[in-house]
Amino acid sequence: MRLMNLFFVLAAFAAAVVAWDKLDHEIFDLVSAIETSEGKGTTFYSWLDISPSASTNEIAKAYRKKSVQLHPDKNPGIKNAHERFSRLGVVSKILRDQETRKRYDFFYKNGVPRWRGTGYYYSRFRPGLGTVFVFLVILTSSLQYLVQKLNYRRDLARIDWIIQQARSAAWGAKLIPTDGQRKVKVNLGGPSRLDEDGNTLAGRTVDLVVEGNAVFMVDSDGELVPLDSTTAAAPSLKRTWFLAIIGSVYHKLVKRGDTGTGDQALEEVEGEEGESGTDSTTSSGRGGKTVRSAATMAGGRRRKVARKR
Repeated sequence: MRLMNLFFVLAAFAAAVVAWDKLDHEIFDLVSAIETSEGKGTTFYSWLDISPSASTNEIAKAYRKKSVQLHPDKNPGIKNAHERFSRLGVVSKILRDQETRKRYDFFYKNGVPRWRGTGYYYSRFRPGLGTVFVFLVILTSSLQYLVQKLNYRRDLARIDWIIQQARSAAWGAKLIPTDGQRKVKVNLGGPSRLDEDGNTLAGRTVDLVVEGNAVFMVDSDGELVPLDSTTAAAPSLKRTWFLAIIGSVYHKLVKRGDTGTGDQALEEVEGEEGESGTDSTTSSGRGGKTVRSAATMAGGRRRKVARKR
């Protein structure tokens, strides 16, 4: 209950902080009226034909000049002449006061909020579905690439540690290299386990071969695979999920196209063999015997030619 009360108090405080005061509303209304009367994008400074860094004396001088032009007596019969002249006086008053001018300059630089029916609000950027998708792809791919880099550094440190352990087991405490190959077991840690004979082994071990300064792993076929920095998978943008999907789809399309080309070539070869088989049968029939083509199997079904790869 106390947390809820605290939440409402903070919410009310935040609303009070972001709420516009009376001067702000006066500036907003004045900016809107000037843009409606003088043209969109018209500011207090552009209306008086002065720069935003103009001094108070320059503002007063520009006001006197502009007031002569907009005075209702100088513009008889012009609609809204009195309103324009009145707005000019308010603009001059705001710009000649330090505090009010500072407040107007804030909205001049950052933009003036627009009326949204219930109050003045800044227009918010609302990204479309495509923008959100691109942002998420870039974000998630970047995070995945960062994880790849962290894993790569960890794997390099792990490999270096295993190499040091293998050399220590092969060379002894003095770390003097020996000639020839030496098979060693390196304990990778982990919980204890039992071997085939029921003996307790301390953690998981791996079989390695040390030859000179080189360390090798033994694969299932008995081949020696070098254990070095190239064993770890280096980070690559191609292995991030989005580029990996695009690459997979591309390879499938290329493979499908190659398969279609191969099938077409196979049909052409079979057609040529069919014509050759017909000619052979016809020629043999003239001699009183029928000889089957070498490409024809028992039962009259044709044997397919093995496709070259």
